[in-house]
Amino acid sequence: MIINYTNVHLKHDDRTILADINMQIQAGEMVYFTGLVGSGKSTLLSSIYGNTPIYNGKAIVLDKDIRHISNSKLQYLRRRIGIVHQELRLLPDRTIFDNLDFVLRATDWNKKNLRKERIDDVLEWVKLSDKANCYPHELSGGQKQCICIARAILNHPELILADEPTGQLDAENGNMVMTLLNEVRLKTSCAVIVSTHNLQWPEIFNGTIYSCENETLVKKHTIENKITTE
Repeated sequence: MIINYTNVHLKHDDRTILADINMQIQAGEMVYFTGLVGSGKSTLLSSIYGNTPIYNGKAIVLDKDIRHISNSKLQYLRRRIGIVHQELRLLPDRTIFDNLDFVLRATDWNKKNLRKERIDDVLEWVKLSDKANCYPHELSGGQKQCICIARAILNHPELILADEPTGQLDAENGNMVMTLLNEVRLKTSCAVIVSTHNLQWPEIFNGTIYSCENETLVKKHTIENKITTE
């Protein structure tokens, strides 16, 4: 099991965001966090990464108790998780290659030839090998989000967290990004969690749906492209 939350409580400034969260996610699973803006989707994602404090309950991520994990162990845990940010967070003054190289250097890939080999691999995966020497401003929105997926898989993650990865894209580029995330899941058996308000994606790329509603988390699932409540 990749994630096991039992009776978890999330707060912000003493205000309850989500209470009594129960969630179990397996390796290789596609999962969606849905709900209205401000319903707690991003906060729930952030808690998995250790950025949002957890109150009460049990929270296990990749076999680690993130309620009681030390800062040093949290840093190593994060290396096993790939993040796809909605706001991209690419360094504008560096080429795509150097953006990816920066991540590998920061995570102790000390051999230059191995870093280059890995960067070449992920760029080929997202079909953007020809953009290695481009700067972020020279890429389309869809291409930049695909680079963010390439960045997320650099360290062979066991879990990918994608926060509204298609929120700023048109339908064609959104479908391209979701196809890539699904391909990563199928080829590597990592779990992929997508925060989205777009219920079109679960209909196309079936998976488990958790809906943030009225400060609670409701588990749902897709059957024959129809969403039903368990």
